[in-house]
Amino acid sequence: MDVRTEPLCYELLAEVGEGSYGKVYKAREAGGDQRLLAVKKFHCRPDACENGIPPVMIREVALLRKMKCFSHPNIIMLLDASVVSVGKTLDLTLVLEYIDQDLSTYLSKAPASGLSRDCIKDVMQQLLQGLDFLHTNMVVHRDLKPENILISSQGRVKIADFGLARIYTFNIALTPGVVTLWYRAPEVLLNSAYMSSVDMWSSGCIFAELFLRRPLFQGYTEVQQLQKIFEVIGLPSEKDWPKDSPVSYSLSWGPKGSCNNTLHQLDPDGSDLLSQCLAFRPGDRISAAKALAHPFFMKD
Repeated sequence: MDVRTEPLCYELLAEVGEGSYGKVYKAREAGGDQRLLAVKKFHCRPDACENGIPPVMIREVALLRKMKCFSHPNIIMLLDASVVSVGKTLDLTLVLEYIDQDLSTYLSKAPASGLSRDCIKDVMQQLLQGLDFLHTNMVVHRDLKPENILISSQGRVKIADFGLARIYTFNIALTPGVVTLWYRAPEVLLNSAYMSSVDMWSSGCIFAELFLRRPLFQGYTEVQQLQKIFEVIGLPSEKDWPKDSPVSYSLSWGPKGSCNNTLHQLDPDGSDLLSQCLAFRPGDRISAAKALAHPFFMKD
């Protein structure tokens, strides 16, 4: 991995998040423009460092460096990376552009009347533009959720956190345990093969959440999550059930027909776009490119 060997010059201002591998800080650049930065610090324990930096960290740096070459406005920008050996441990630091808040925080600040249609349209359009760019470059994010979508005070949306992202080919075997449960596509819940369409399912869940201001499917186990999905989109036919799934088809999973009256505030175009994002069969799910050309975004 091509990284700097010297630490970057910045001043840590506050801890703003913590994950399984390390912490995220708000920082200020020392010298220069003194711009605000987001600093992700990964601390590799000795037992995890025997074979070098863990693959998940290498993958995130590699993908962010690949994305940096294109400088897409809806993808978080990696500014630099460094790795430092401290005794038997390795400290990996990623420095990224700083964005004020994530979509979850943004939604929590929404007025009681909810977000306007124009605001939802703008957020979704930017999210889909970022997704279209990723998918065109054969990258599947695999963990889209409001906490991984950043939105600045100027309304700029950026997809972040590429720790689970992968560059894919048509024959790749992808890990089943990806995507936060509430945003996980049926094929992942069913341990079936999946592709970039899992990101479109997640974006559909986020689309609904922008209207509801709460997650659309809030299951607490994989079984319960599937049941909640089928309560809204209806139970698929047995022929549409993935053949490679170890989970058996059963009429007890949920009602046959769609009972999607959850989003009564959606107009016909919005309902159609949502239903295409939340299609059970991955092959029937709309792509990011086609979603951007949907009438929902064409009409004022």
